[in-house]
Amino acid sequence: MLRRELALQLFEAFSMQRWNDMIRPVELTEMDKHAHKMIIAYCLGKYEEEKGRQVNWDTIITGGIFELLRRIVISDIKSPIYRKIKKLHPDVFRQLNKWVYEQLKPMFEGLPKEMNTELKHYLFDTNKGDDLTKKILEASHIYSSFWEFQIIQKVHPSGYKIEEIERVLKNDLEPFLDLAGMRKIICKGKILNFVDLCGQLRFQIRWSQTPRLPKTSVLGHMLLVAIFCYLFAREVNACSKRLYNNFFSALFHDLPEAMTRDILSPIKRSVEGMPEAISKIEEELAEKEISPLLEEGWFEEIKYFTRNEYESKIKIKGRVKHVTTEKINEKYNSDGYAPIDGEFIKIADDLSAYLEAYTANDLGLNSKHLQDGRRKIEEKYKDSTIAGISIEALFAAFAM
Repeated sequence: MLRRELALQLFEAFSMQRWNDMIRPVELTEMDKHAHKMIIAYCLGKYEEEKGRQVNWDTIITGGIFELLRRIVISDIKSPIYRKIKKLHPDVFRQLNKWVYEQLKPMFEGLPKEMNTELKHYLFDTNKGDDLTKKILEASHIYSSFWEFQIIQKVHPSGYKIEEIERVLKNDLEPFLDLAGMRKIICKGKILNFVDLCGQLRFQIRWSQTPRLPKTSVLGHMLLVAIFCYLFAREVNACSKRLYNNFFSALFHDLPEAMTRDILSPIKRSVEGMPEAISKIEEELAEKEISPLLEEGWFEEIKYFTRNEYESKIKIKGRVKHVTTEKINEKYNSDGYAPIDGEFIKIADDLSAYLEAYTANDLGLNSKHLQDGRRKIEEKYKDSTIAGISIEALFAAFAM
């Protein structure tokens, strides 16, 4: 089962400031950067599949998770220094990764043993899988940094080393222009607007009426939910398509908020019919605003991900059928059914919200909103078990 220590370690990425020695009009955090990176990786991977190339999505997902964890552990090392150590001092870099592994190893206890093996493989195998997977992850990593840099550049175009940083980042992107998606992004194709739209979700702050530390964005929240959801799916031995669907459904689950903003659940439930009305508006706006930014066929998948996102579902002969996660485990855990565990997405969403309140409380902020939020989630999952996972025990670990 997901350990408390791993959940809190992941949450630390919300507190990690990027470009900390530059003038920034907004906070740029590690969690937001990696969330944007994984959305870009999705786009690049889809383009490669359209070219008939085989994309190892599970390696892309685990690579994204493991790289985020590595960056959290070595947070004091700036990216330029990190890259120089990796390039010029391979022995030191290997020792650094060994230390990272020792920090993370206890947190992986309780997860399937294969995940520990995959983490070790990611940290110590310089090949890290096939070339296409590496290229997609590295291109996404660099472009998400370049996207942030463009914000800084506009605020302080004559700043120290601004021109040099721009030159380095553009040079770093050049080797990846053989990826169809990167060419379309660099040439300002319509997919760039989708990448920009998703990137702007870092500016939407959750719980905006409640003082909290750290502040969390909708974009970063989506990645945290995606990681938790993926880990739950690994625990129940989910098939490959189920793992893919769970991660990316969770990663995009709040995408409609790019149009409607983050409407808190108490407000949604304040008037009868309000949740349904908001969902209808979100669907209409998504059709109007998001669909034109995506390639043909992509929006149908995004729609499958985001509509009734908290309900578990499968596809039979192209038609969506709502089932339970228990039923998926028993009968539909195979790629042909394209299963999604909406129940896991909801639990992951609640766990993310719980961590926001828990961390703020731990740092001395004890508003009624935060205390009520924690209590309601704890009560909601009392005696709760889904697909053999004790959800009550998951939340009880934070009360210890």
